[in-house]
Amino acid sequence: QSHLVESGGGLVQPGGSLRLSCAASGFSAKYYAIGWFRQAPGKEREGVACISSSGGNSAYSDSVKGRFTISRDNAENTVYLQMNSLKSEDTADYLCVADLLSVEDMLTMPPGWTPNYRGQGTQVTVSS
Repeated sequence: QSHLVESGGGLVQPGGSLRLSCAASGFSAKYYAIGWFRQAPGKEREGVACISSSGGNSAYSDSVKGRFTISRDNAENTVYLQMNSLKSEDTADYLCVADLLSVEDMLTMPPGWTPNYRGQGTQVTVSS
């Protein structure tokens, strides 16, 4: 069964760093744009960062721009999200998805959109 597997979440203090990984299983991710999304309790899901299939184009939400960096290693079939200068408001369940949308469209999550592939999520908690 083809899907994505997230890892790297955990508990970190404010100002700390984490690196999330999103590994494709059962399909080749190199043909797809990959996006990271997050959802905190009581809040709507929001797009965090997306990267094109080649890695040449990326898009970030204003809330993480300058602090988070998305990258990919197509040879490893994996996408990474490096998160620096973490804040309490970054606490959420982080999910990665794969789709053929542009990174700009993916980040905005078009109404009614269902991605081609998705993972189960990994929890990030920023707290002292």
